[in-house]
Amino acid sequence: MQVTDSASFAAATGATDAQIADLSRFLDRLAAGNEVMNLVGPKTIPDFWNRHAWDSAQLLKFAPDALVWADLGAGAGFPGLVLAILGKERDGFHVHLVESMAKRCRFLTEVVETLDLPATVHNERAENLQLAVDIVTARACAPLVRLLGYARPYLQDGATGLFLKGQDVAAEMTEAAKSWEFEADVIPSKSDERGRIVRVKRLGRERGRGRKV
Repeated sequence: MQVTDSASFAAATGATDAQIADLSRFLDRLAAGNEVMNLVGPKTIPDFWNRHAWDSAQLLKFAPDALVWADLGAGAGFPGLVLAILGKERDGFHVHLVESMAKRCRFLTEVVETLDLPATVHNERAENLQLAVDIVTARACAPLVRLLGYARPYLQDGATGLFLKGQDVAAEMTEAAKSWEFEADVIPSKSDERGRIVRVKRLGRERGRGRKV
């Protein structure tokens, strides 16, 4: 489904007026923040509701019961801030926003505090944290072969991976299989016919290593 504005986003997701208002405030801060730092491509901001909001929000449809999420390489807050906005009124819902760049963490913290979101910003490398989560996710963070390494602490603790990827996902999975034993399937994106979501159900042995992870 192609989303073109806030009304079609609400139709696609069931978002409330309050959630649409929070997303609109997020958009305003994103546009302002993008003037002083590289958060997203400037040409993508007019397509915010489809390219960023709907692309992020669709993950909830694949894990409707998940309450605790980790967004690795959270950057501008996709998908993490969108998930936090949509999960704001759910008991126990929380998003860990993991980002190694301090200036992006300042942006994320400003949005979290301004919108009073159920989220925690971690200025840290993803692989250095031990967080118990239901879902670990990422968008535009790294090729899958490296992303599995970043996500290993979460996946080995029982989380499922939902990673937003582009049209080269088959090549990424082939390359990742050279370094990792993992079980995953690929789901078509609802926001872009070229996009895919890699759902990692199990991460096993890193090839060439003797220990299991």
